[in-house]
Amino acid sequence: MLDSIVQKATDNFIEEIRKSNIYREYVFQKEKLKKDPVLFDGVTEFRQRNFALQTETPADELLDKLDAFEREYEEFRANPLVDDFLRAELAFCRMMQEVNVLVTAELDFE
Repeated sequence: MLDSIVQKATDNFIEEIRKSNIYREYVFQKEKLKKDPVLFDGVTEFRQRNFALQTETPADELLDKLDAFEREYEEFRANPLVDDFLRAELAFCRMMQEVNVLVTAELDFE
């Protein structure tokens, strides 16, 4: 359970993230993509396969497998709805990673 002061600060921080251009763009692109359920399912599969590839492939095989994966999905990624969503999602993920790094560094958490 969070201390009430920390809870309030967290709630405020979440609201600020929701107001950010990066998050709003991510939500906008996600809603556009969801209007095409087949495309949305394709993006979900792409993301799952990409994650599995990067986390389960031995390091000495990763480059070749990533190249093959990129070639396999090249045409799919050329779709503007897919590309716009994946770019927005990546920007949001990078923002959240940066926030995590900053908070962790400032709290001397190892």
